[in-house]
Amino acid sequence: MRQAIRRTATLRTIMATITMVMVITITAKAITITTVNTIITTTITTTSIATTIITTTIIPMLMTTSDPAPADARDGMNADETAALYRLMTWLSPSFPVGAFSYSSGIEWAVEAGDITDAASLRDWLAAMLGEGSGFCDAVFLAQAHRAASARDEAALREIAELAAAFVPSRERQLETSTQGRAFIDIARAAWASDGLDGMVAACGGPIVYPVAVGIVSAAHAIPLAPAMHAFLHAVVSNWISAGARLVPLGQTDSQRILAGLEADVAATAKRALTASIEDLGSATFRADLASLRHETQYTRLFRS
Repeated sequence: MRQAIRRTATLRTIMATITMVMVITITAKAITITTVNTIITTTITTTSIATTIITTTIIPMLMTTSDPAPADARDGMNADETAALYRLMTWLSPSFPVGAFSYSSGIEWAVEAGDITDAASLRDWLAAMLGEGSGFCDAVFLAQAHRAASARDEAALREIAELAAAFVPSRERQLETSTQGRAFIDIARAAWASDGLDGMVAACGGPIVYPVAVGIVSAAHAIPLAPAMHAFLHAVVSNWISAGARLVPLGQTDSQRILAGLEADVAATAKRALTASIEDLGSATFRADLASLRHETQYTRLFRS
């Protein structure tokens, strides 16, 4: 009798420690317990008061939740976003062969004239060019070209291309932006096929400057405007810093500090340009425009502008 009581107490302990019980089936001689994630079947067969046989079977069970998301979705990027990032990083990297390294946008004259002498003065000069000069204007042209190309509005695209080509202060700046624009389109078209790009280029009807070229190609590849804008401005600022670093000269650490210091300026300029219209175009960097003009007659030069 004592042995039977002890077995009864053990049975109660087993019952108390089983969790997540969903179904309990009781028959004359067996108790079956089923859980959610794993089927735990405990069969307790009593043949007599003195003899009790306990058999436990554990069967793994698949979860009934929805299938896990694809790897790219879990990482926060789908296939289209990954392709867009890859292309932007390629097209607007210093290694993309548009010849940007050979132009200084008038910075060479500013260094010779003593307007730029160190990292601080270079940073201030570039911040002005970015927010109040050619940086902002080019960003507006990129945005307008991207929207016109995305809408397949050939008339609007032609107007934007013509205005952007005329919106430069000097012959050398015209050479700089139109040469880079032509190279950008030719190389991107040769390496990445895109339906409709040829038609967009033809619609411009003449020279295509660099920001318009970036806008058209980005639209042709369905790359969203905002990331294309930020990548473009980052590339422009990086090239300016590279030119300034060679001319002042500056070390790599100072160059990176300038780039870091202009991060907020790039973001602010992109934000303004994304909401601006053609009527908002304008430049207040007269000294930078003058530097671009005077570079044409500068005696000793390393850069083409």
